[in-house]
Order: sequence, then structure tokens, then C-alpha cells
Amino acid sequence: MKQFRIIISGGGTGGHIFPAISIANTIRKRFPDTEILFVGANNRMEMEKVPQAGYRIVGLPVAGFDRSHLLKNISVIRQLFKSLGLAKKTICDFHPDIAVGVGGYASGPTLWMAASLKIPILIQEQNSYAGVTNKLLAKKATKICVAYEGMERFFPADKIVVTGNPVRADLEEATGKKDEAQKFFNLSPDKKTILVIGGSLGARTINQSIEKGLDQLYATNDVQVIWQTGRYYYKDATKYLKAYRNISVWCSDFITRMDYAYSAADLVISRAGASSISELCLLKKPVILVPSPNVAEDHQTHNAMALVDKEAAIMIKDSESKEQLVPTALDLLKDSARLALLSSNCLHLAQKDSAARIADEILKRTR
Repeated sequence: MKQFRIIISGGGTGGHIFPAISIANTIRKRFPDTEILFVGANNRMEMEKVPQAGYRIVGLPVAGFDRSHLLKNISVIRQLFKSLGLAKKTICDFHPDIAVGVGGYASGPTLWMAASLKIPILIQEQNSYAGVTNKLLAKKATKICVAYEGMERFFPADKIVVTGNPVRADLEEATGKKDEAQKFFNLSPDKKTILVIGGSLGARTINQSIEKGLDQLYATNDVQVIWQTGRYYYKDATKYLKAYRNISVWCSDFITRMDYAYSAADLVISRAGASSISELCLLKKPVILVPSPNVAEDHQTHNAMALVDKEAAIMIKDSESKEQLVPTALDLLKDSARLALLSSNCLHLAQKDSAARIADEILKRTR
């Protein structure tokens, strides 16, 4: 049997890294001798997480364009050309059968150079609104795996296949663990649970909204909260919580058992990253989405609206979150019919076995 050699490029956030690792694990499980090389961006999360998952990674000195301070992009362009050269050397040394891009700074130079060297490339577009880089690469791609219907607005229709976004394997088995989850977080089985998540670094506005709503949460006897603050905001959150003795809030900068967190939750509050939305749909969790305003092409709002238009989620603008988030969450928990509707509708949007389906598309195109 032929030994496959595959480059997977991208990262920057957990939403890109963990799906990429999930795809790699799926391929390696089927073909243990497959050689997989990751290409990421220096000083980004993938440079830590990928080796931890057991894969080799090459870092490029690439960075994103600063759309607010155009003069700063002189150094960014210089880094881009350097990254193109390093990507070419990496591809020539590794001799991949295919290069796969999952989004993030490193995907652009890696896939562009692979295509110029006649290596087949496959794009995995996670969002409902395609980024500039993937739109530029689309003409060179042999296949484009997407998570949303209607992506022919951005890509050639004959190249698109709807696969969904891969989620971590432990989350696919997150249902049916409610008793274990309640013990893990020291939760009461008699109270409704809100799960607040903002990524490994945290979401400032969501955290500030919870802080502002602590009086309301403290006055509510039938609601408890799992609050993941992220690394940057944990100290402030614990400082605020000290004023509320015996408040029903479990607080940490990081959640080691997201399967338990999702299993315990009756309602989730989250940013609208593509990976998070895929997890929530698969687990049919009612969710209030607060899209980040600090992302390219405002793609999180587009992601959120794809659910809102199907009555599968509630969206609150970042600018309105401090006033509306906690009151909206508490009102929603009282409306069992609305919770059930959101749960049912988001499940209809779920794409199962996404990592396996993307792996199928990759392996079809190995030379």
C-alpha cells in the first residue's frame, strides 16, 4: 500500500487547530504509515498544540494584515515573501501528495506555493462567509470542503462539498454524562445551568457582561453558571465573585472537560466561531451567540445569522451585550418551549462525521 504524505496548514486559534488535528487523527487511524506535516505561523497556538498531539510542525514568520494601520503592513508584506520562500522549501523537502488548508495565517502562503508546484490543494472553509485568502485560492483548489449551504456565492459550485466542521472526539460523546458532569462541577441537579465560554484566551465583552449581571444571578435561586473566563480575564472575574458569597458560579480560566461542560449545560453563551457553532449544533445545545467584532469580514456575525435565520440560536450584538446578555439568558431559561425549539432546529444544521468525510475527500486526491 502506498504511503501518503500530507501537509496540513493553518491555525491561529483553537477553532482552526483542533479540527485540523481531528482530520489528521482520522487519516492516521485509517493509514498508520501516513506522514503528516503541519505548517503553522510562528508564535501562534498551533506551534504548541500540534506537537502535543504528536505531529511535526514547521513555523512560518507570517502575520495578518493590519487594516487599521496600513503602514505597519510593510513588515507584514516582507514576512509574507519570506514565508512563501520557506513554504516552497518545506514542500520541496517533504514532497506531499496533497496540501490541505484549514484557515489561519499560514494557509495562504503554503497552499499558494503548493499549487504553483502542481501539488493538489484542498481547502476547508469553516465559516459561512468565506475569507479573502480562501476566495483567492479557490480557483487553484481541487476540492473545497464547507460547513454551510449556499457557499457557491464564494466558490465554484462544482468544487464544493458540504462536510461540516470537525469537532473533538470527546465532544461527540458528550451526551448522557449529566450526572457525572454535575458532580465534576459541583452543580445542583435542581437548578438550570448556563455555560459561558469565550475560548482559551477569553472574550472580554462576554466576561464583562457576566460581571455586570452578577447581581441578577445572585438573586436567582434556580440558576447556576459554569464560567470559563479565558486566561486573560480570570483574575478580574474571581475578584468580582468575592463580593457574592455562596453564589452558584463555578469559575475557571480553562475547562479541562468540555464534554462534561456541554453535558451539564441547559443554555450556552458563546462567541460565534465556526468550530464552536459546529459543536453546539451537533450537541443540540440552545445558545446565545455574541459575535466578536474583531474578526475579518465580520464572519462571526454571518455565522450567527446562519443559525438565527433558522431559529436555531439567539444573537446579541457585542455592543449590546453588557445590558442584554444576562437578562436575556435568565428569561430564556424560563421558556422551556423556546429552549426546545432552539435545540431541535440547531440539530437539523449539524453535520456528523465531518472529520471522516473531509479525510475521504483528501485521500481521494492523493497522487
